[in-house]
Amino acid sequence: MDWQELTNLTGGRPFVVERVRLAEGGIAIEGEFELPQLAQLTVEDQVFVTAFVRCHGSIKQMERIFGVSYPTIKSRLNRITRALDFVETDPAPSRADIIDRLRRGEITAQQALSEMEALT
Repeated sequence: MDWQELTNLTGGRPFVVERVRLAEGGIAIEGEFELPQLAQLTVEDQVFVTAFVRCHGSIKQMERIFGVSYPTIKSRLNRITRALDFVETDPAPSRADIIDRLRRGEITAQQALSEMEALT
């Protein structure tokens, strides 16, 4: 079964993957695995996002590929954007992160206290 069949089978409903098997080596891992956000989109939206990335974000190229207008492309991008959570690339440090940095001598005790106070 490929990803398109799986996406169609679920009909857009949320699901949990419980087993992952590596193609080489015969190793299988069981548990509860959530799919990445992009994999949770409909097949049509996954194709749209893939085309957008392959076009390097060029809306003009997207207009040509899909045969629709600029506002239609923008509308669909906005709808897909609302369906995706923002992925923080530089998240705020946790208390454990602050303590680790303090232990390594990267920050002073006063800096650690200030950062911890900022978390609350």
